[in-house]
Amino acid sequence: MNLKQTIEEIVEKHLPDSSHFVVDVQIVEKGNKKSLHILIDADNGINIDACAVVSRAVGEEIEAKELMDTAYVMEVSSPGVDFPLSSRRQYEKNIGRNLKVTLEEGQVTEGKLTEVDQRAIQLMVKKKEKVKRLLKNQSAYLLTK
Repeated sequence: MNLKQTIEEIVEKHLPDSSHFVVDVQIVEKGNKKSLHILIDADNGINIDACAVVSRAVGEEIEAKELMDTAYVMEVSSPGVDFPLSSRRQYEKNIGRNLKVTLEEGQVTEGKLTEVDQRAIQLMVKKKEKVKRLLKNQSAYLLTK
């Protein structure tokens, strides 16, 4: 198991409850400095207190297990609207909200997310339902209109 996977498991262990989930873990190295960026979310939204609790617990476990070989900075936050939706769970929690979806072929569509299943999302685009496949190279962002 690599360092990223190990840290993801540690984060999952320290989430407040089953409504919380890991969105992404990034380890960025610049010279001899490392930054650890952890994104977490929850089915009903996340607050700063949950991020602080997770940050403290994860930091303590990383130190206790001596997982980082150099000094590092750790940031635990929620994904903002500028971060693409990346998991089915994120899509599900945003049903009813407007999305901007870029498909693998480069086609861009905006619409209200109405349904999510294992393979596709459904958008209401100008009062017509359209099914869009959830492809690996697709990106979807929340619209703040």
